[in-house]
Amino acid sequence: MTPSNSATRPPVIARLGPIGAAGLGLLALAGCASNPADGGTDGSTGGDTSATYADGTYSASGSYTAPSGQEHVEVELTLEGDTVTAVTVTPTATDHQAAGFQQQFAEGIAAEVVGKDIDSLDVSRVAGSSLTSGGFNAAVDTIKAEALES
Repeated sequence: MTPSNSATRPPVIARLGPIGAAGLGLLALAGCASNPADGGTDGSTGGDTSATYADGTYSASGSYTAPSGQEHVEVELTLEGDTVTAVTVTPTATDHQAAGFQQQFAEGIAAEVVGKDIDSLDVSRVAGSSLTSGGFNAAVDTIKAEALES
């Protein structure tokens, strides 16, 4: 009896090991690439900064869906020359876990947005909270619409 091919050759996964490792290496390097739209190495902050907004303090509520259901976050933002000079996020979550994430977000958001042009804001994760950013971004969109100078 002659051995079958599968008995004499290493499994497919073993044969593709070096290729898979190379692919993972390339994937890791791709994550290090600079994206100018995200404030990359070209010095830009990304976003369309051509709009002009009236100076002042604006408030809006933004909603997002959490595992517990629909949640809201209150945002107060101060603009001077289209630049965010102050921000306050007030947690309003009814779910205990969502409230904790909103509190973490509220404590870390100023470091992410103060000093930036309002059109460059696109918050995705702050202090471990990723869902709250959806409500924050919705509130910022409302504030932009209200503050837009015609």
